[in-house]
Amino acid sequence: MSPDQPGPPMVSTIDYEAIAESPQFLKLKHSHHNFVLPIAAAFMIWYFAFVLVAALAPEFMSTPVVGNVNLGIVLGLSQFVTTFGITMWYVSFANRRLDPLGAELREQLEGAENK
Repeated sequence: MSPDQPGPPMVSTIDYEAIAESPQFLKLKHSHHNFVLPIAAAFMIWYFAFVLVAALAPEFMSTPVVGNVNLGIVLGLSQFVTTFGITMWYVSFANRRLDPLGAELREQLEGAENK
């Protein structure tokens, strides 16, 4: 066989369906969903509220805040701040809660595959 041709496919000994139903994986999945879904819902409400207010109340959005900066600009820029804040919060949460669970699962899978 030449180096350009692929070898036989790797056969895994891991039962992925059993892993997907394991308590450790379910805890990881549950922790992830409990963090992501409420935050995503809250951000989407915040985003669509901004869009609706911009579309339906332009006089409110044009309220001056400082000089030529109006409320629409402040709220629009706060969308970016919110996005970065949520990202930093998620990274912190994942490092603290999700990564240890994932590392534990990975060790189990690597141990099962090496048997």
